[in-house]
Amino acid sequence: MSYHKPQIKIAIVDDHNLFRKGLITLINLADKHNYLVVLEAESGKDMIRKLDKKALPDILLLDVDMPDMDGYETMLWLRENYPKIAVLVVSMVDSEEAIVRMMRLGVKGYLSKDIEVEDIHQALQAINNKGFYYTDYLTGKLIDSLQQQESEADGSPSINGQGLWDQISEIELKFIRLACSDLTYEEIAGKMFLSPKTVDGYRAAIFTRFGIRNRQGLVLFALKNKICDIDNL
Repeated sequence: MSYHKPQIKIAIVDDHNLFRKGLITLINLADKHNYLVVLEAESGKDMIRKLDKKALPDILLLDVDMPDMDGYETMLWLRENYPKIAVLVVSMVDSEEAIVRMMRLGVKGYLSKDIEVEDIHQALQAINNKGFYYTDYLTGKLIDSLQQQESEADGSPSINGQGLWDQISEIELKFIRLACSDLTYEEIAGKMFLSPKTVDGYRAAIFTRFGIRNRQGLVLFALKNKICDIDNL
């Protein structure tokens, strides 16, 4: 006798109808037999009206910027009333402040709206299996915020001096040194045995953390802080 595991019940809360329909299409393309969309809502208030206690979603996809009741207010309400519903943010709002605020409210993952089928599938599976989906970019944003707060609290430097080494992991140092070569980012990913997307995550996190705008700026940053020297370029 074959066994069919229950479908993962999904809710989508976003004020753009076209985007909601697009998300449903992506979810069905990922695995239409494994996922079931049980609720669509255009705001937090609309979600509250439509939630059925007998068919609560396992994972709720939530936008941040919505009328009536935005993502922050919706997340607060969910945390107080239905804390077992896992929330995955899917939003164009991707500032460090928004990400950190949502993380502290208890969301289980954060995606930008320019996602592909594989992105949504990986996120939903990770949340269902592990309880969270934290990309390297997302983790970097959270670490940056915490380190900035600690730096402001103890008066230590955020860029120069000893504080710099507290902010860079060994794998990030390896990435920076390779980025100072003539290798492409794809070739760097191969050297590090990582996916190009993961390397992009490290690059974005480092650029944001130290105010670097491009690869040339990264090389200058590495030279200034003696992460690499000019003879190795």
